[in-house]
Amino acid sequence: MSRAVLRYVPHTIRHVPDGGVTFEAFCVASGCDVTSGPQGEQETAQDWSLRHAGRTGHDLFRRVVTDHARVARDE
Repeated sequence: MSRAVLRYVPHTIRHVPDGGVTFEAFCVASGCDVTSGPQGEQETAQDWSLRHAGRTGHDLFRRVVTDHARVARDE
């Protein structure tokens, strides 16, 4: 039987501004599978949702915000 020594090494995860942020809205009304597509501005995805709701009467959306993060070992 071999032995191993394990030690906990603390890490931190932080948003990386250079990676940008993407906003996307998905209509989740029954039978509707349209999406705003990835947008660089939150307002653009929100405006798409409002226009889609106005045209279709659909009132339920899933919103997704994606960013980039970097994990670094705490020193």
